Amino acid sequence: MTDISLKRPHAPTSGDGDQIAAELAWLAHVIDARLKHFFAGEGDAFTLPAPPTLRPSTLLGTLTSAWSAEDRLILALALAPQVQPGVLDPFFVRNSALDRPFTEFGGEISTQAHAFRPTIDTALFLLGGTSPTSRLAALPRFAPDHPLRAEGFLKLDDVKPGTAFTATSLSVSQDKLLELATGTPVKPDFSPDFPAQRLQTARDWEDLVLAPEVRDEVEHVLAWIQHEQTILDDWGLRSKLAPGYRALFYGPPGTGKTLTAALLGKRTGLDVYRIDLSMVVSKYIGETEKNLATVFDQAARKHWILFFDEADALFGARTSASSSNDRYANQEVSYLLQRIESCPAVVILATNLKGNIDDAFSRRFQSMVGFTKPNAAQRLQLWRGALTDTARLTPDVDLTRIARDHELVGGAIVNVIRHAAITALRQGEDRISEPDILRAIALELRKEGRTP
Repeated sequence: MTDISLKRPHAPTSGDGDQIAAELAWLAHVIDARLKHFFAGEGDAFTLPAPPTLRPSTLLGTLTSAWSAEDRLILALALAPQVQPGVLDPFFVRNSALDRPFTEFGGEISTQAHAFRPTIDTALFLLGGTSPTSRLAALPRFAPDHPLRAEGFLKLDDVKPGTAFTATSLSVSQDKLLELATGTPVKPDFSPDFPAQRLQTARDWEDLVLAPEVRDEVEHVLAWIQHEQTILDDWGLRSKLAPGYRALFYGPPGTGKTLTAALLGKRTGLDVYRIDLSMVVSKYIGETEKNLATVFDQAARKHWILFFDEADALFGARTSASSSNDRYANQEVSYLLQRIESCPAVVILATNLKGNIDDAFSRRFQSMVGFTKPNAAQRLQLWRGALTDTARLTPDVDLTRIARDHELVGGAIVNVIRHAAITALRQGEDRISEPDILRAIALELRKEGRTP
């Protein structure tokens, strides 16, 4: 039995819709009580109304059983704009003496949605009123390492230039909102705000065809994923070894780097997320750090495997700072390198050319796995593995000879089979012939700039 089962998140059996509604009803009660206390001028003595009792079978019930009432109030406040914005309408009351909203309540008023968006100031008002001592005592609840933020439930918007930290708006991320509503962890997918895509494969570990020395290196990465907790905790090495693992996969295209990353996830039960660095680095000045921070933060919480494809874009992006854009690009690359090095999850970078990797950064990899082009025996394995139903081949097909005579990598072999199958069907045939395969090989070689 491996350690990996300890990392898998528990999925409650029921959604939290009615439980969220109960929390928001409690929030409405707290807002009403706090505003009455404020307008009555009753000083600092305020007792927070007791929160409702939630079912332990729900995700929200499981989480809040270990949280304080104050933490639950902050989460309910962050949920309100997305679930029941009317709960916050009492904050629209204006200070008649100054003809403007009450500064004490904090918040932002959306002119488009005509809605009140709570800020840290709003939460501090509910928790501490106008008392500086009480408000300062509540402020650590918004620190990055507090469970509300560390577990990803509380999301703080970017601090706007020239504004105080406490003016930051509060919200709950889309994936956490869906997780609370359904009771099941949500797997995010590629979007402008989330530059990563879940990597999956229908193949199994036994389908991985690699040279023995390459497979041994890959098995080494697999062993770390399976036994990380034993090494760090049971063997007492956590004070000496940092959590997480960084590996570099390098080698020609089509040799199995991406498939290996996907299979590592499938074998261990961990989600693998792929980030195409050629699409991310410096594409949007000022957005790279923000978007990648979301990916890294979730990877750390959910024990993902991060697979950075086209790593050449990262290591080749650093240029002489001849303009402000160049300086910002270099800053983004430095940020990304720092996050990769400090990430407590498994991070795999893939590149076609090892020579593009800076020697100084190479020392930071725990493994550097060189994927090589397959030999004739390995190519035959790839052909047979891709053609699972050999009954679809005509008797003239000699896979042994084809594998021996044509030096193709695994990705190219898959392309050839796809093209040959289409050709056979276009000709009204239900089996692939050797001429179909040879014609497809010729086309594949021309794609690669090689003359058949």
